Amino acid sequence: MGQVQTVGQTQTMKQAKQSKIKLDDFDPAMQEEILRVLRKKERKRKCMIAACAVICLVCFGYVGAYYQVSAKSAKEFEELLALKEAGATGRAAKSGAKIHFTEDNVVIPDILPEYEKIYNKNKKLIGWIKIDDTIIDYPVMQTVNNEYYLDHNFNQEEDRNGCIFMDYQCDILRGCDNIILYGHHMKSGKMFGSLNKYSKESYYQEHPTILFDTIYEKGEYQVMYVFRSKVYSEEDVTFKYYQFINAASEKEFNSYIHEMSALSLYDTGVTASYGDQLLTLSTCDYQEKKGRFVVVAKKIS
Repeated sequence: MGQVQTVGQTQTMKQAKQSKIKLDDFDPAMQEEILRVLRKKERKRKCMIAACAVICLVCFGYVGAYYQVSAKSAKEFEELLALKEAGATGRAAKSGAKIHFTEDNVVIPDILPEYEKIYNKNKKLIGWIKIDDTIIDYPVMQTVNNEYYLDHNFNQEEDRNGCIFMDYQCDILRGCDNIILYGHHMKSGKMFGSLNKYSKESYYQEHPTILFDTIYEKGEYQVMYVFRSKVYSEEDVTFKYYQFINAASEKEFNSYIHEMSALSLYDTGVTASYGDQLLTLSTCDYQEKKGRFVVVAKKIS
């Protein structure tokens, strides 16, 4: 008996579902309440669509602006490279003439011909970095801090690619033991985005030298050490490669060399002696928080 009732109830429910309920089936008060709820849902739906549209427009605008700035920046780098090559092609033999002295009688040499026009466009130019057969072929900037060129391009416009820049504490006129250059690790490969390829020894063997000119002097550097490190807190008592610019003594220099050698991912067979000029390239490394990927080389010509 109970089973017959259950079957009957099921059939009734199916019939109720299949029957179409109309608004006119309800009394006027209920009709008004239903319409109010439907209007509220419709307003909410339209608001959500409008909000999504605004978010999409903002995102597309941001992406469009980013690629526009990046494309503009890339074109400007090409123009700077053309100026550099034109200057190098038409340069005269180096005369050894000097322009003037600083207030404390430090000699300022002539700017190399290939960098004269570029320097006149932005006097924060301090050099040029190039690694053959790679994307790394950029002007190097220097200002009074290590923040400005993190998000500004050569033309001093805001640009998340930034520029390759020299540590503000380095002094190419008075000289320093270690010149440190910083650049972003961009996913596009721009700036120092391809530097971590040196983690493979085979890549080092294919790219063993780095060309780095200051605006006054050309230079070629032999890669010595490749390692991962991080930015430590002030309280951490450990080797901080980014603080090695000048060594107070031969002993301190050798200590720095030992620390970097111990960190190196592989043995290049190259080392340095007190008095050698070093070049350190530094970029972000995402294997740990505040991680850094570092390549150290010594000047060979």
